[in-house]
Amino acid sequence: MLYALLQSDGAISALFREPQPGTRPLDEQHPEVLRFLRSNESRPAFDAADAEFVRVIEDLIDTLIAKNIIRHTDLPVAAQEKLIRRKGLRNQISGALKLLESDRSIL
Repeated sequence: MLYALLQSDGAISALFREPQPGTRPLDEQHPEVLRFLRSNESRPAFDAADAEFVRVIEDLIDTLIAKNIIRHTDLPVAAQEKLIRRKGLRNQISGALKLLESDRSIL
């Protein structure tokens, strides 16, 4: 048994294994449950494409800043914070990798 959160038109917007406020119990073989699950099968590919596209946008912003077309401060504060956070995470990852590479060259 699954528990479905339904939209006003009766379509499922979310499924849960445990009862949640506002959900309705539905059998796993219910046609709406099967339709909902089929519609989400391509989601991992879409999520991967989103992650790749975020990197493209980040690189585009970096290019625009490097060419003095925009300034970092031209962006909304929330966007500035997100970019700084991503750059910090990326630098941590690449820094860790560079440390490993430099250790190998010393040996």
